[in-house]
Amino acid sequence: MANPASYREQVKIENTVKLREFLQELPPYVKEYFRAKETTTSDKTRLSYAYDLRVFFRFLKETNPALSDKPLSEISLSDLSMLKPVDFEEFEEYLKAYRTPDQRIETNSRIGIARKMSCLRSFYDYLCKRELLTTNPVRLVDMPKIKEKAIIQLDTDEVAALLDYMENYGNYLTGVKLFHYQKQKYRDIAIVTLLLGTGVRVSELVGLNIQDVDFKNNGIRIIRKGGNEMIVYFGEEVERALTDYLELQRNGITPLSGHEDALFLSGQKKRISVDAVEKMVKKYCSAVSVKTITPHKLRSTYGTALYRETGDIYLVADVLGHADVNTTKKHYAKLSDERRRSASKAVILREKS
Repeated sequence: MANPASYREQVKIENTVKLREFLQELPPYVKEYFRAKETTTSDKTRLSYAYDLRVFFRFLKETNPALSDKPLSEISLSDLSMLKPVDFEEFEEYLKAYRTPDQRIETNSRIGIARKMSCLRSFYDYLCKRELLTTNPVRLVDMPKIKEKAIIQLDTDEVAALLDYMENYGNYLTGVKLFHYQKQKYRDIAIVTLLLGTGVRVSELVGLNIQDVDFKNNGIRIIRKGGNEMIVYFGEEVERALTDYLELQRNGITPLSGHEDALFLSGQKKRISVDAVEKMVKKYCSAVSVKTITPHKLRSTYGTALYRETGDIYLVADVLGHADVNTTKKHYAKLSDERRRSASKAVILREKS
């Protein structure tokens, strides 16, 4: 892992292999759809689409008597052409709770159902564009209404309480628990401080290598979604947390082969995983806040603080790595409204006598 793209490339390879495994179960025209989507979507998005389409084809086989004896790979375009809008409405209902082939119960929220229906729309649009089908019945089905979610984040006092708690958590521990805390203390503080102080995505954080950190300019080199490289700058608190981690903990660890360059290591001396970071963040945050806090919520905490300090939505979009500023505006619309309200009091037409 000698360059910043190596971790991302490894993930891309793993996602590509998983996608191929999914496509082996599905009809040939599905493979053609993914080939067409390759230039406009990320590997992660394509893998999610493949999962969603596999769920749809399994639904057809499970609920349509004419298809029950067919392997998924043999469900034809002719079979798809027979489907009506009501079939997709039944699929929406099915998605609320269904049983997988290994007898697990899967459920979907409105957001999950909307995502799968959006995937089907895209798939049918492709088939119609290539003149493999003549109509897109999915377009005639109402999509689930998604309620706007409030931005969940830590308040300023909760941020301070979280970092203080992490620094002093060992005072409440003894024995094995104290040993494990001390073993990971500086790593955990550095991770949370970096998330709160830069707003990087957890996937970007776990992909960091030691050589990506530039203390001369206080910047970290990250690979954004889509593979673009960017320098994100950090302040003194992040600098101090990273320095403590590197000098007091990381430099004393001999990583396993293939993980030598990784900035953050797990207890098994491998590059830390997204899942491990999520569990660690949840553990510490639950002690200082009743909110359900994830690494993404720490990213929102940073974005909100930056916008309140600068009022520059374009700067926030750039630092957070949003490809479209409208994404940023949507997330911070309420804050924009607050600023507009305060603007009404900023200009005084006549001084009160």
